[in-house]
Amino acid sequence: MASGDQIKALINAYKNNDDSRFKTVALQIAASEARAGHTVLAREIKEIIEKISSNNKIIRMKNENQLLQCIVSEHRAQELVVSEEIRTRIERILTEYRQREKLRSFGVKNRCKILVEGVPGTGKTLTASILATELNIPLYTVQMDKLITKFMGETSVKLRQIFETIADSRAVFLFDEFDAIGADRSLDNEVGEMRRVLNSFLQFLENDNSDSIIIAATNNRKMLDQALFRRFDDVLHYDLPDDAQIQQLFNLKLGTFYTRRAITKEVREMAFGLSHAEITKVCEDCIKSIILEEEKLTSQLIVKCIKERRDAYVSKEA
Repeated sequence: MASGDQIKALINAYKNNDDSRFKTVALQIAASEARAGHTVLAREIKEIIEKISSNNKIIRMKNENQLLQCIVSEHRAQELVVSEEIRTRIERILTEYRQREKLRSFGVKNRCKILVEGVPGTGKTLTASILATELNIPLYTVQMDKLITKFMGETSVKLRQIFETIADSRAVFLFDEFDAIGADRSLDNEVGEMRRVLNSFLQFLENDNSDSIIIAATNNRKMLDQALFRRFDDVLHYDLPDDAQIQQLFNLKLGTFYTRRAITKEVREMAFGLSHAEITKVCEDCIKSIILEEEKLTSQLIVKCIKERRDAYVSKEA
C-alpha cells in the first residue's frame, strides 16, 4: 500500500505539472505493491503509466534530450550473492546514507560515489538496484548511447544536465559501461574530445554535494583513468562465484525446487567459472524442464543444463 509520503509526492508532482516526478513516484508505488505481494495491482499501475506517453520510462532533459531511464527496482539485499567483505561494504553504504544527516553534523559526508567493477554477470547492476530498493529511492540509468555524440562539446553539455538532475532529484544514478567515458586519457587511441568529456565528469563528480548515490560500473578496470579512483568514495570488486557462493546461488535461484542432494560436488565443479547470471540461467532452464517435462531435480539434469549453456557460448565464439 502506498505510504503517506508517496501519496503527498504524487499530489505535489501533479500540482507542479512535473510529469517525470509523477511517473517516478507512481513506479515506486508499483514496486512497493510488488514487494507486498500485490503483483496484479503493481502490474496494472505500470500498465497505466506506460499508456501515459510513448516515452514513459525516459526522463526528458530540458525537453530535448532523453538521457535517463527510470527503472522499477524490486530487488532486495538477500538476492545478492557476494563475498562477506563486499556485503559488509554495501551495508556500510546503506548505513551511512540513512545516517547522512548525523554524519554531516560532524562535518563528514556519507559514501555516495561508488565504482563497481568485475566481469559481466557478477552483480554490478543488481547492486545499484538493491541500493535503490533498500533506500526507497528511484533508480535511473544513464543512456550512454544518447549521452555520447560525435559533435564537439555536446557530450559535456549533456553530462552537465545529468549532474543537474542528480543535484535536484534524490536517487541512485547508474553509469553502466562506464569505461565509455572513463577510459585512461593516456591511451594512444583516446581522442581529444573524450579526454575533455572525462575531465568534465571528474569536475562534476568532485563538485557533487547532492543526496543522490552515483554508481559507475565497468567490466574492465584496467581501462579506467587512474585519476578516477580517488574521486570515488568506495571501489567494489566483483569476482566469479566460489564454491560456497555457487551452492548459495543454486539454493536461492531454484527456490522450492531446490534439493541439497542434487547439488553434488560434480555439479559445483561443472558450474565453476560461470558467472552469477549464467548460473541463474541454468536454474531457470532446470525449472522449465521440471515444469514442462514433469522431471525431478537431479544432478544429471543440472549438469545437462550447464553443458548446454557452455556449448552455446562455444558455438557463439566459433
